[in-house]
Amino acid sequence: MKKITPPLPLLGGISAEQFLNEYWHKKPLLIRQAIPDFKPLLSKDELFALSGRDDVESRLISFFNKHWEMKNGPQQHLPVKQKQDWTLLVQGVNLHDDAANALLRQFRFIPDSRLDDLMISYAEDGGGVGPHFDSYDVFLLQAHGQRKWRIGAQKDLTLVEGMPLKILSKFKAEQEFILEPGDMLYLPPKYAHDGVAVGECMTYSIGFRAPSYQELGESFLHFMSESIDLPGRYADPELKPSTKPAEISNEMVDDISAEIAKIRFTDDDILIFLGEHLTEPKPNVFFSGPEKPLAPKRFHQAAIKNGLKLSNKSQMLYKGKHVFINGESFAVNREDKISLNKLANERRLDGADLAAVSADVLEAFCLWYEDGWLEIC
Repeated sequence: MKKITPPLPLLGGISAEQFLNEYWHKKPLLIRQAIPDFKPLLSKDELFALSGRDDVESRLISFFNKHWEMKNGPQQHLPVKQKQDWTLLVQGVNLHDDAANALLRQFRFIPDSRLDDLMISYAEDGGGVGPHFDSYDVFLLQAHGQRKWRIGAQKDLTLVEGMPLKILSKFKAEQEFILEPGDMLYLPPKYAHDGVAVGECMTYSIGFRAPSYQELGESFLHFMSESIDLPGRYADPELKPSTKPAEISNEMVDDISAEIAKIRFTDDDILIFLGEHLTEPKPNVFFSGPEKPLAPKRFHQAAIKNGLKLSNKSQMLYKGKHVFINGESFAVNREDKISLNKLANERRLDGADLAAVSADVLEAFCLWYEDGWLEIC
């Protein structure tokens, strides 16, 4: 019998199955008080401080004199309070704040391979990023103040030329909502929307990964370049005198085409590529191990006593015998697979779990701890 998950308050009292069947990739969903009495997880000053760090991705978007401008971080100077119509976007807040990470993980009814990050948008009255669309699904959770959203399922996605942002030139709103703290709006990919701050406000965006096939194809070819094995070198012992020296011969094209056609890839190649690609940290993600790491023996004792948890920055996935973490992959035996899969799914292991893992996995855990991938609870 197929297991049906219970209704989720986060989704307005419907189950994850119902949401995926009726709304995911299909139509918007407005959820009043998805998180009742929600309070911002970071203050305005804490968010501004994050935007000034070089290991945090941020953008400052302003609209002055009918002209859009965008400045990538680190943000050293934010607009003076007298100016309005500006928005600060801070990506990946879940990587740097435990409460933000816990909020993001509430959306794990969508697989980790698709879940991306939590972005915080701060705006003064009238601030926004203009009418636009995203190429991925997004949940927009109001955290502080109010934001007016206008949305529409338009087919014309023509953009304004010469702008640093993807602003829709012919935006037509079909619905309009004002979101209060705790309210949330889900939008499927390419659904046009325009959000404008009503007074000072903060909005949390839970976004999802939707890599283009072009991106995946290019990355896969690069991945496979390390495993291609085509021995030998081009030769033409039956070469005939040429009357057209600048022309590439059919013989050369055929010979090299036949050699390149020998390149083969398997489902396992694609799986390993995908696992490593999806867990590869973004360029601005840096891991920091403990200042004074415990020696291996002390680490094992502390881990079994207190348990371990993945760093907020760590991404861990698995499939079959393969386990992937932060862009690396390895095959595991059936016994270790149980504990490693649990670590990936629950993002932590308690002492009883650790007592059952092999010496090789404990050694790997110690290295991950030293690199900042794992933390002692």
